Amino acid sequence: MKSTFVKVTALATLLLTISCGGKDSKKKEETKATPEVSASLEIEKPQLTFGFIKLTDMAPLAIAKEKGFFEEEGLFVSVEAQSNWKNILDRVIDGQLDGSHMLAGQPIAAGAGYGRQAELVTPFSMDLNGNGITVSNDVWSKMKPNIPKDENGKPIHPISAESLKPVISDYKNNGKAFKMGMVFPVSTHNYEIRYWLAAAGIHPGMYSAENIQGQIDAEVLLSVTPPPQMPATLEAGTIYGYCVGEPWNQQAVFKGIGVPVTTNYDIWKNNPEKVFVMTKKFVEQYPNTAVAVTKALIRAGKWLDTPGNREEAVKILSMSQYVGADEVVLANSMTGTFEFEKGDKRSMPDFNVFYRYNATYPFYSDAVWFLTQMRRWGQITTEKPAAWYAEKAKEIYRPDIWEKAAKILAAEGKIPATDIPETDGYKPATTDFIDGKNYDAKDPVGYINSFKIGNKD
Repeated sequence: MKSTFVKVTALATLLLTISCGGKDSKKKEETKATPEVSASLEIEKPQLTFGFIKLTDMAPLAIAKEKGFFEEEGLFVSVEAQSNWKNILDRVIDGQLDGSHMLAGQPIAAGAGYGRQAELVTPFSMDLNGNGITVSNDVWSKMKPNIPKDENGKPIHPISAESLKPVISDYKNNGKAFKMGMVFPVSTHNYEIRYWLAAAGIHPGMYSAENIQGQIDAEVLLSVTPPPQMPATLEAGTIYGYCVGEPWNQQAVFKGIGVPVTTNYDIWKNNPEKVFVMTKKFVEQYPNTAVAVTKALIRAGKWLDTPGNREEAVKILSMSQYVGADEVVLANSMTGTFEFEKGDKRSMPDFNVFYRYNATYPFYSDAVWFLTQMRRWGQITTEKPAAWYAEKAKEIYRPDIWEKAAKILAAEGKIPATDIPETDGYKPATTDFIDGKNYDAKDPVGYINSFKIGNKD
């Protein structure tokens, strides 16, 4: 017995020595390749709870959990569905959640002084695109004659809100206010539906310090409806259309109660959508944990955009603990297509982007765009100089955390080093909007002043 113990101990010692030697050699190579980072992180807080809303763009969280990316980073994560965006914001601020899938505008508004104020940070952008604007069958039947058709009689996309103008007038003449839903006052959805309407000269309403409903001078009354409730609210006739993420546009098609008329890819090509958010206090108290979380999420984004993985992603998202929608509904948009009018399914390979086009990088210019829209519509009530927009963006968006995570992943061979963008945090100026407006994040005041509808500074 003693002899067996000695042999096993000796073998274990030999294997440990070889293993440690291998690890030391690997560490030396990684240190030589990227001297500014270490591939070894001491996790300060391994037990974590993250929140999300039941939307397909929560996918990086589900994939990081189900594919073991969190565990491989030494993290033991619970991922819990939340009832609405306000609940998510409050629970992250109060420390009940360690982090969450969140509307990009939420941490920005909290830092800019609109709504509940707090110091929140974004080290990771969850996705690009992914939203749509859907109208009821009645509204669609009245819009359709105003929309140009192709040689096969199909509507030509993108569909402008110009086709909605006569419908709004018709409702008004019949004594009915035209009502549409969006998911939260500082959501991408609110700014996208406003952008789409205003680009066609339809006033979506203004906010003020005294009036937080956002309906001053409105030709369309926008109100908040939680994403999973959108189809039922439309079907009940409480609203006549809405802007929401998936699968709730495709659910309207599936149920035969509405028709998506445009996507946010057409409103702003490859626009930022959701972000992952933690408190500033959390990332300062647990810096290695924040990096490890970001590593796992970057890997999840890469997995999602690897060809052949979307079908499995749909199965995972259809699970009741995640989105819980039917696979056929989720697959409509997640597998590179999007269905507009029932039977009008079109190829949209970039409807959901989770990694390509540097989708996971938290660009300052994305944060600045949200700030310009908050000012345009009156949520930010006073004029601000250009420098203020840059300062706020840098307080909230944290590419330094993302870059540390990405460099470690590159050293570990889990992502190509070429996937790390060389950038000052700003994307180049772009005109990829439905109205062709030029957006230069380094000239936010000029951008705000370029619009006919909205505040002027």
